[in-house]
Amino acid sequence: MSLKNKIDFAVIFKVTNANPNGDPLNGNRPRTTYEGLGELSDVCIKRKIRDRLMDAGQEIFVQSDDRKKDTCTSLRDRADRVLAKVKAADEKAALACSTWLDVRAFGQLFAFTARKGKAKDGEASGDDKGVSIGIRGPVSVHPAFSRSQVSVTSSQITKSVSGEGDGTKRGSDTMGMKHRVDNGIYVFYGSMNPQLAIKTKFSDEDAQAIKKVLPKLFENDASSARPEGSMEVLKVIWWEHNCPSGQISSAKVHRSLKVNKDNGEVDFDKVGGPKPEVIGGF
Repeated sequence: MSLKNKIDFAVIFKVTNANPNGDPLNGNRPRTTYEGLGELSDVCIKRKIRDRLMDAGQEIFVQSDDRKKDTCTSLRDRADRVLAKVKAADEKAALACSTWLDVRAFGQLFAFTARKGKAKDGEASGDDKGVSIGIRGPVSVHPAFSRSQVSVTSSQITKSVSGEGDGTKRGSDTMGMKHRVDNGIYVFYGSMNPQLAIKTKFSDEDAQAIKKVLPKLFENDASSARPEGSMEVLKVIWWEHNCPSGQISSAKVHRSLKVNKDNGEVDFDKVGGPKPEVIGGF
């Protein structure tokens, strides 16, 4: 059974002395808009959702190398181990969706290269053009933006230890930079579409699994750029409509949320849509 009713959600979180999402094209400085607002990409947010779902025991296709729970060496390897047993593209898509929660939630593109060499018994000859299977997921996630301009502090760091040799001669100093957002309140929005959920079989149980991990989005996610406790979910707002198409548009639902830029407290405009459920952070 797929998702019955449309769902909108929002996550409000706080950043204190951390680099929430470095920009590799800008020296790994925290991402900011031209107006000076802090930013996290939707890809970064979905990575964290996938990690928390993995922590909860869900099967995830796009696993990061430092967290993977199998012996697969790549996404292609992981796909082949499961999908090689079926030939038809629609059967491959159905099997991928039934196997991995992130595929039936966010979608995925599976690209299979052409066969080479002689055909096996019962197969067509080689040198076909391959096939790409695109799966469109029902869960969409917006980038996160801070409620006000953020201050970015950059510090120069050095490494002056003997990294090689017998230790009798100290290695030359290595210079580097480390960046952080001093303080900021951020918000991102998302939606779950029942029409698209029909194709991937994304269910109400899957929606509840994501709802359960959103308050814990930054737990078990610490690094030198994001020390433990430097990123904290303050509130999760959950709107469940009473019909598949939604009582009002997602734009009006998301716009009804008012977030205090200083402390993350929330208020709501009356728009006649679904009632918001406010869930505290972990």
